[in-house]
Amino acid sequence: MKKDIDRPLGQGERPKRAPRPRVTGGGFLLALFCIVALGASFAIALRPRPFRVPPAVAVAKSAASGNETAAKPAAVSHAAAPSMRSTAPMAETVGPKIIHVTPTEQRSPSGVIVQDASAAGQTAPFSHLPDRSLIEQSEMGPLPIRSADGRRPMDAYARPWSGAHGARVAIVIGGLGLSQTGTQYAIKKLPGTITLAFAPQGNSLDRWMQDARRTGHEIMMQVPLEPYDYPSVNPGRNTLTVEAPPAQNLRDLHWALSRITNYTGVMNYMGGRFVTDEEAMTPIMQDLSRRGLLYLDDGTSARSVAPELALKDGIPFAVGDTTIDTVRDPGEIMKKLDQLEATARAKGFAVGTGSAFEVTVDTVASWANEAVKRGIEIVPISAVVSDPERG
Repeated sequence: MKKDIDRPLGQGERPKRAPRPRVTGGGFLLALFCIVALGASFAIALRPRPFRVPPAVAVAKSAASGNETAAKPAAVSHAAAPSMRSTAPMAETVGPKIIHVTPTEQRSPSGVIVQDASAAGQTAPFSHLPDRSLIEQSEMGPLPIRSADGRRPMDAYARPWSGAHGARVAIVIGGLGLSQTGTQYAIKKLPGTITLAFAPQGNSLDRWMQDARRTGHEIMMQVPLEPYDYPSVNPGRNTLTVEAPPAQNLRDLHWALSRITNYTGVMNYMGGRFVTDEEAMTPIMQDLSRRGLLYLDDGTSARSVAPELALKDGIPFAVGDTTIDTVRDPGEIMKKLDQLEATARAKGFAVGTGSAFEVTVDTVASWANEAVKRGIEIVPISAVVSDPERG
């Protein structure tokens, strides 16, 4: 350090300069990375579409009808993926992509089955909802009809069953809707395997139909037909009669059919005289055939022409073996049910009909639970019809 005496006159000591920061190679790269990252962020923000790939929406396409139904995006297991063939180009589009799927029934190693839902009956959560492709709008209201691709209401609304060749019993309990408490009791008490038939004169039918379908029941519509001694014995409003012109009978039939939806077919209510008259029955059976409905004859008239007309017009058909509650006594009803079981073991199946009386409902529910343990399968009416279209 120089002393003050050694410095030039008038000059002080020069201030020391701060050392210049040394820029290392690592610092330079860090700064460059920050600049690049900032530029990329601006590019992404100004980009018209995000990088995210839009979710795919599967659309099941019926091979026969070509109708498409969009499903919500869902995770598809890799095991199930090979059973779906994409028929749409995979070009990038704005919004959800629609992949047209040709469903095939195939079981993957993981146990997942992919199949055309239109080939089977409705699933339980949606069984109370009508299939719009099976509805014809008329002045009477919605009527059942075959779809454009030929599907029938009988098939769409049928309750599934095992398909086994063992002894089968179908029981149809009618009169639903006439008594509010009786209808509610029958729907809750009877197993879902029991078929329920609704009377068109009933009240709140759409509500009861939905309850019945949600609990697994296959349902039918009863049609009032002229009995002997009519009108002293009267089935109710809009009864089809032998003397009425065909147009009037069809109008009355359509009134009954329009009361609810989601049923597989119709059955006669009374009608001892009407079902024996071929001229009166012919237009009715032809209309049912056109609509894809089954017909159940309760079997009370030995002279019914329904079996011959059903065969002629290609209608799925069944006839009742016995009415189980002609005597409203638990013991007598149980005897009739046991007879049905014996008939089913002898010929493969049997059909019983009854009404929604409390004693009938209680007895049928008890018998059905025990019959299953004895190897009897309780099936819906659609499982035992003779169906010309199925061969």
